[in-house]
Amino acid sequence: MILSLIQGVTEFLPISSSAHLILAPHLFGWEDQGIVIDIMLHVGSLFAVMLYFRQDMLRLIHGGLASLKGHTEGDARFFQLLVLATIPVVLAGLAFKLLGLHDQLRDPLVIAMANLVFAIPLWWFDVKAPTHRTETDITFKDAAIIGFAQCLALIPGTSRSGITMTAARMLGFAREEAARFGMLLAVPTIFAARILAIL
Repeated sequence: MILSLIQGVTEFLPISSSAHLILAPHLFGWEDQGIVIDIMLHVGSLFAVMLYFRQDMLRLIHGGLASLKGHTEGDARFFQLLVLATIPVVLAGLAFKLLGLHDQLRDPLVIAMANLVFAIPLWWFDVKAPTHRTETDITFKDAAIIGFAQCLALIPGTSRSGITMTAARMLGFAREEAARFGMLLAVPTIFAARILAIL
């Protein structure tokens, strides 16, 4: 119950919900619940994201079907952008799983360092970067950059939403657009993490 509350409060803020899920057992003297439980808690957040962005979910379903028919514009293009942005973290996540890095990095010191290191560029680009670009300006190159940035979220203490927002802000996207793309990117990313967890 407590872990669910922690996940619910921290998932939608750029403060790494995964880090807080790891730190909670250390603070309360519990046994570490492990990566699988963490992913299941994220799945709960996933349904909240899908409910909040239900209109966008319909767009993505339409875009996926349109992509199968060979379309490359509108909803189909947005669907393809999200798929492209998801591929790097899927491959990196598989590598982490095979190498056993998830368990090795579940350490308070790693979390503290990641929080400090990645908070700086988030603040810098949020304050200094231009903010003229919108969803219609997203290119496949932008999606790839955001996708590669998302790989850093595999390090405990690095916020997935925070690092994707940092990359999007660096590329000149408005704050709302950066947050929205990052939240929508959570949908395929968490689904992929769930699949990797059961392999």
